[in-house]
Parts: sequence; C-alpha cells; structure tokens
Amino acid sequence: MDVLTTRAQVARYAAAHHGSGRRIGFVPTMGALHAGHLALMGEAGRRADVVLASIFVNPTQFGPGEDFERYPRDTEGDLAKARAAGCHAVFLPPVAEMYPPAPRRWCGCRRWPARSVACRGRVTSTGCARWS
Repeated sequence: MDVLTTRAQVARYAAAHHGSGRRIGFVPTMGALHAGHLALMGEAGRRADVVLASIFVNPTQFGPGEDFERYPRDTEGDLAKARAAGCHAVFLPPVAEMYPPAPRRWCGCRRWPARSVACRGRVTSTGCARWS
C-alpha cells in the first residue's frame, strides 16, 4: 500500500491510474478508523478499481475550546486497518501540506499584486516590494 504525503503525490498517483483507465474510489477520514470507515473502503473497492483513503485530522473542524490535540491518532494502526480493508493508497498529509503558512503581509501602500506593479517608486515582478 502506498502512503502519499503531498498533494503533488496524490495528483501523480491519480493521473497514473486515470491514464490507465482505472477508476479511483476515495474515502476521506480523520483517522481513528472504525468499522464504518472500513465498510466504506470495502464499498469503494467494489465500485472502483483503486481505493484511495485519506487520514487527516483537520484543525479547522475544531472550534475554540475543542481539543484538536487530544483527537485520537493511531497512524500505524489506521494504516494497517486500511491495508486490510483493501486500500491501495492512503493520503496522510501533515497540516502544513493542507494549510501552508500564511503569506506575508502587504506594506501600507495597499497595492494588489500584479505583474510589474510600482510600489513607492520601485517596480517588482510579483507586486509590492515592501513586505512587513
């Protein structure tokens, strides 16, 4: 079973299978796999040629006061369950892959980035030349 950790890996994986005429059944999860997840993986295997699951504990699904850090995680156990359920691959990204760091802030000129934008007398290829 393949373990994919980047969106680019998933794109290449999907392109390779689609290019060969295979259908992919996708089962998104937040891990802590249980019988319901495994049943979905089995159904995906009956309906598609390749089963791809994701295991991603999404921090945006937790509100203030909810304990993202305490959500159960058993990566090795989940991978073993997914393998036994017939998954061909699992997408297991780190949070930074799904939510890259925020872009730097614009300076006070408030010019939106565009090609060859002048900012306070300077021209840059990506926009404002003064980042905060």
